[in-house]
Amino acid sequence: MGYRTEERPGLDRTVTGTVTDRGTDAGTETDGDTEADACPGTDARTGTVQVRNALHTAPPAVPRRREHGPLAPSAPGTGAPSTPLPPPLPGPAPRQRRTPALLRALRRAASRGVAIARRPYWQRPDPAWVVRRWPDLTATCFATLFFWLSLTPSLVPRPWLLQGVIGGITAAIGYAIGALLGRLARLALAPVCRRLLPRPPGERARAHAWQAYYVLALGLTVLALSESARMQRQLRALQDLPETLTWHSMMITIMALSLCAALLFLARAIRLGTRTLIRGLCRFVPRPVAVVAGLLISATAVVVGTRDVVFDRGVVDVVAQVAESTDRGTKDGVVQSGSRLVSGSPHSLIPWRELGYEGRNFTGSTPSARAISRVTHRPARDPVRVYVGRRAFGGPGATEAEAYEAGARLAVAELERTGAFKREVLAVAGTTGMGWVNSTDAEPLEYLHGGDTAIVAMQYSYLPSWLSFVVDKEQAGRANRALVKAVRERWLEEPPDSRPELVVFGESLGAYGVEAAFDGPDDLLSKVDGAVLAGSPGFSPIRESITAHRDAGSPVWRPQYEQGRHFRFAQWPAKDLDRPPGPWKGPRVVYLQNASDPIVWWSWDLALERPRWLAEPLGPDITDEVRWFPFVTFWQTTVDLAVSYDVDAPHGHRYGTGSVEAWIAVAPPDGWHAADYHRLKRYMDDRKAPY
Repeated sequence: MGYRTEERPGLDRTVTGTVTDRGTDAGTETDGDTEADACPGTDARTGTVQVRNALHTAPPAVPRRREHGPLAPSAPGTGAPSTPLPPPLPGPAPRQRRTPALLRALRRAASRGVAIARRPYWQRPDPAWVVRRWPDLTATCFATLFFWLSLTPSLVPRPWLLQGVIGGITAAIGYAIGALLGRLARLALAPVCRRLLPRPPGERARAHAWQAYYVLALGLTVLALSESARMQRQLRALQDLPETLTWHSMMITIMALSLCAALLFLARAIRLGTRTLIRGLCRFVPRPVAVVAGLLISATAVVVGTRDVVFDRGVVDVVAQVAESTDRGTKDGVVQSGSRLVSGSPHSLIPWRELGYEGRNFTGSTPSARAISRVTHRPARDPVRVYVGRRAFGGPGATEAEAYEAGARLAVAELERTGAFKREVLAVAGTTGMGWVNSTDAEPLEYLHGGDTAIVAMQYSYLPSWLSFVVDKEQAGRANRALVKAVRERWLEEPPDSRPELVVFGESLGAYGVEAAFDGPDDLLSKVDGAVLAGSPGFSPIRESITAHRDAGSPVWRPQYEQGRHFRFAQWPAKDLDRPPGPWKGPRVVYLQNASDPIVWWSWDLALERPRWLAEPLGPDITDEVRWFPFVTFWQTTVDLAVSYDVDAPHGHRYGTGSVEAWIAVAPPDGWHAADYHRLKRYMDDRKAPY
């Protein structure tokens, strides 16, 4: 191709060229601007291409569109401005075609899904980001494994809601363990990998690893949830519950994921705050000092904030206010007794309003002599019930020990007023946090002895049992020790041949309080004539000592101590108290203890140590599919505490009317026969508890 150029004077330059490959003539020069019909800027006759100087030639004018309507086209060859068209007539809107838009959306979604499947994780754009938005793969695998382990059965059946809670907590623990182990493994294996591998695994290997995780995790999670429902049904059958079970697998998974994510977010926020603190301290001190100081400050803030702010000033204060308000009330149907033999009556040294909620329930439901005779078919007396509420003792400025001693003295004075030391049986009852005394433990003793009994109890706290256990379980021991000591000292003043039979009893935290009043098994036997203790917690000192020194070959859930000479354990008392077959001497002590009671077996050691109650042989109401896993079993048993009452006796923390057989063995009445015992047992099974 050949061309020639020539400059024109003026603002325009015309470049004239001869295009040989299009059949035009040789180069020709032209002056001025020529319009061409063939194409813009081309001479019609010669085919020369004219190029205007863009710096000096303005673009052609475009007519401005008016806002009130479209413009009409101008007449050809006139150059007259266009006139606006009239607005269009109103009519139905054109029908939109939705199918193409839907198809486009589906295509975009499919494309997005393919992209996610190719790289199923989110990559942080800058390695300097402290908080990673996407979880660590090793930690996620551990979290998933711990979630699967949490689906295994424990001591009692649990609902799906609490299963989700257990799954979330244990998954978060697994994530923390996996993150720590993964970090240590990378630090330890990094030099070895650099020598053995020509290049480190890239994004493709990471994508394949996440893809494999998603496939395996989904399938195995579905299988684990299905197996979990089956094992829960089996456990329900062992504990005499209907096998029907509502097991919302999807909700369990969602709850576990949500709780685990919340805990992970909290942990990362703490880590980010700690790093920010260390970075700020580095401006003033060397980095090693800043790291140590930052970690200590952060740990202190977390511990103090969790314990003092969240727990003490949050949970404890709120629950204490609610409990104190409840303590001022009275259960519906419970009224003040008019008997002079009952605390809170008009004759009592302790006003009705100072008994507390549980004290009013206990004294207001005292059976009358007529009610006792109706069951026993024998003459009866009105029993004595003495109760000292927390509001009745301990003024301002008194120490804890002084307050309990004052309450014990008031209890002894009330016993003297009612003539309790002239009765056939005198019983000291251990109370739980709010002062609860189980009527099912108290009434059989009164019925067996025709009302010729006296029962004394003292409240030591306003808090419910679970919170009292966490905050002040030692107070139960101090209060009961003061009460037992004062009552026994006054009891010893009676002539030996006319003293009442002195016994003690309690359930749950009340059983612990009774045990803490003595210095060991021998001290208990030397100071009382018998004891009935139901569901003693794992930290109860006497039960712990007996279990640790049990006879060889006896299981921990049914221990035999010194061939059953004084202490015997029972889940089904009618048959268990006959074992071992050797002599059972007095004083007798009966422990009602279910193999599936989480309150009996809970301890901090469950987190890292295999419990003895999982050793062969297992308890009669524990499934053989229960296993111990570090941390997991601890949280399973912790949550079991909340559902230990949702089963029927004798399972979980339900002991029913087993105290009937226990009292028959510990303090048998004179002149009773088998028919009398069966009649009392039927009555206790059929009666409705007064509170």
